[in-house]
Amino acid sequence: MIGIGRYNLLVAKSGGNDGWWKYAVAGSALLAVIWWAAIGSQVSVSELVKGAPWIGDFLSRMFPPNWEFAAKLVTPAIETVQIAIWGTLLAFVLAVPVCFLAARNLSPHPAVFHFMRQVLNIMRGINEIILALIFVAAVGLGPFPGVLALALHGAGMLGKFFAESIEDIDQGPIEALRSTGAGPIQIIIFGVLPQVVTAWIAVILYRFETNLRQATVLGMVGAGGIGFELVGSMKLFQYQDTATCILVIVAMVMTADYVSSKLRAWIQQGAR
Repeated sequence: MIGIGRYNLLVAKSGGNDGWWKYAVAGSALLAVIWWAAIGSQVSVSELVKGAPWIGDFLSRMFPPNWEFAAKLVTPAIETVQIAIWGTLLAFVLAVPVCFLAARNLSPHPAVFHFMRQVLNIMRGINEIILALIFVAAVGLGPFPGVLALALHGAGMLGKFFAESIEDIDQGPIEALRSTGAGPIQIIIFGVLPQVVTAWIAVILYRFETNLRQATVLGMVGAGGIGFELVGSMKLFQYQDTATCILVIVAMVMTADYVSSKLRAWIQQGAR
């Protein structure tokens, strides 16, 4: 009897048995969108199966990796880490002033809020590779255009996250500071930052991991780093050198992920 009573209550809350068609329509619409996307993107299992031997042939040419080539990758690998560090640092510097204006609860006017949100959308809406190509044309080949590309795109991502984290803070301390006549800078320093600093540090570390992965790709368009060596080895059909590059990149990403996870855990424990 208790089970029947709970079932009747759920049916009553869902609008009775007549509401099933809504889920059927939603499910049909979802399947239609998936099918439409599959047609547009030319998803084909048969083509993948047909191309599997070519994939196997390509992978077979990559093994065994040329470990002697690893010595040549030390400097490009260090350069990639440096690009990621400076890209993350400049992204943070660019995002901080913008995020307070892009937060609904701190923005001085709705027009400013919407304008800054669109600025952040534009910054993160342009892919890093496109930005790298623009900066390579502007400042030339090398790691610096990679830094600028990661900084601009990362500022859009960090700015959006920072602004949303500010909107989720407890408004009590903010109102208390305002009632005492505190100015905007004092409100930010004493009312906002203590509530968001832990989340900010965590997302900055995550952004560094992302920048490290992206920095390996930006080298393909002349923005320095290990990606430049990766593309060069593929163009010369030195696939064993390519395998070495890939293994070094994987090792770098795994190391960055391990270190950042430990730092995040340490920060969270300190916050408690």
